[in-house]
Amino acid sequence: MTLEAVISRSVLSDQVKDRLLQAILAGRYPPGARIVETRVARELGTSQAPVREALRDLEALGVVETTAFRGARVRQPSAAELLEGFTVRADLESLAARLAIARLTEDDIRLLAAYLEEMRRSADDGDVHAEATADAAFHGRIIELAGNATLQRVWKMLEPFSRTYITMVVPGVDRRRIAELHAPVLAALRLRDASAAEAAIHDHFADTAAMLIRLWASTAPSAPGEALPEAVA
Repeated sequence: MTLEAVISRSVLSDQVKDRLLQAILAGRYPPGARIVETRVARELGTSQAPVREALRDLEALGVVETTAFRGARVRQPSAAELLEGFTVRADLESLAARLAIARLTEDDIRLLAAYLEEMRRSADDGDVHAEATADAAFHGRIIELAGNATLQRVWKMLEPFSRTYITMVVPGVDRRRIAELHAPVLAALRLRDASAAEAAIHDHFADTAAMLIRLWASTAPSAPGEALPEAVA
């Protein structure tokens, strides 16, 4: 195979991965749903090879799992895994906020405010996917403004994992409350107060974790011998 062919297949695989990830985050493939290579290839007008590579990449992100004779399915992580991800995201995003302070423009503040308003509207309308999209855009913009490629790369490994789980698996989440947890972050960024922004981000993840733990305790008792995870600090 020529170098040009290898590069072409790699680019196609990345495109398929992006399309599949968007479909997962949009709820087309909820946790536990099977992703059939032949069907995806037919829908996207490609061969199975780039689809297979894309699924391997999504498996590395923790979004998909592949088992012998059963193929690929959207992964359903445990509560403990999700909360561990929250702990890491809280540290990553608080660092991003500190780095972003010096780069913030008024246009950036207006964009973040627009994302917050979209979260509020979507929560009131009961549009889970629209709120999740605006939520991810809010956090993603802060990560981008940090101007740190390594930070952004690590964050991108965690964000789809937690967003897929929260939007599709956990029933009864107070979406308006989650939206409002972003308001103190925005207020601190507007004041260019790095310490306050870091604290607000940690509070955001701690409060979200505590909310989810209460829901798990009331709707899905732990398996025998398995304790419910503690909230992130």
